[in-house]
Amino acid sequence: MTSPPPLARHILTYAEDLRGGGVERAQLRLARGWLAAGRRVTLAIEDIAGPLAAELPDGLEIVSPSRLLAFPKVVQRLAPDVIFCPGNFYTGIAAWTRLRLGKACPPIIAKMSNAPARADHGRLMHVAHQLWLARHGSFLDHLVAMTPATANEAARATHMVGRTSIIPNPPAVPIPGDTLDLPARYILGVGRLEPQKRWDRLIAALPRLTDQTIPLVILGEGDERGAIETQICALGLADRVRLLGHSTDPLPVMAGAQVVVLTSDYEGVPGVLREALSVGTPVISTDSSAAVAEIIDRADRGTIVARDDAMGLIAALNSWLVPTAQRPEAVPQPGADSADRYLALFDRLARR
Repeated sequence: MTSPPPLARHILTYAEDLRGGGVERAQLRLARGWLAAGRRVTLAIEDIAGPLAAELPDGLEIVSPSRLLAFPKVVQRLAPDVIFCPGNFYTGIAAWTRLRLGKACPPIIAKMSNAPARADHGRLMHVAHQLWLARHGSFLDHLVAMTPATANEAARATHMVGRTSIIPNPPAVPIPGDTLDLPARYILGVGRLEPQKRWDRLIAALPRLTDQTIPLVILGEGDERGAIETQICALGLADRVRLLGHSTDPLPVMAGAQVVVLTSDYEGVPGVLREALSVGTPVISTDSSAAVAEIIDRADRGTIVARDDAMGLIAALNSWLVPTAQRPEAVPQPGADSADRYLALFDRLARR
């Protein structure tokens, strides 16, 4: 008995640029899987330049509207079967597209890539953000979260209980890239140089560690580079902190680190933690997401600290940096079948 032909034959997704965010990296991994399954995939993007351009999969169609506000016209012209919104940052465009196209709009499936409640929001901004999330069910057909805890949070915040699925991001895979000149021992941070990541916390801890020689390596690029460099100079750490920019393949760098540290104010499901554990490197993370406790689920894999617990962060670093600290066994990343699970969801929504 032959299976029915796919109904979501053409998938349209969108992004601002390819500067190196985790949302866009996961989006390209999914697109690669969809293309391998024989689907047509189109990416609408304002700026095709950026480090992630090297990860564009073969066969991906590119359209370049001058602004994403023109996305509804792209939808009208291409008539895709479904639209994939890759993260919270992009749901405003999904709402705009639904408003402009109404019943002519194809199903929109969005991924919840960041926490519904953000630690950087004051009281008024928090209330406004929760009101915005509560409207998502009016313009999204379905929501995807990456873990059970984040799915529960997302479904409640968006009032989309019963319209939320759990599909992890596809796992990171080795990608040939430049060989970095790294020290023999180092602490590693991986992520954009943006306010959300709060690298200032990790840098401020460095002078207070028991080991006053171990350096810190940070992989990532962003608008906070100048502020971070200023902090490094003010603390006299120019010889201990290396900002190495975007890395095509951080897995080998993670494998060589003593510990991988994430000091964010808020996260969705931080892939960097899963990637580090997949190569047997322990992790330290702030309690920036409900997913953190799902990933660091055992004490032999890492340590969770409160966001503003400076002494807790220092203690965790000292604990994992002692020569006798036992590295965890490698933890396989989930998501090997994620592209197929998305396609099954797309076909179901296109059919309906």
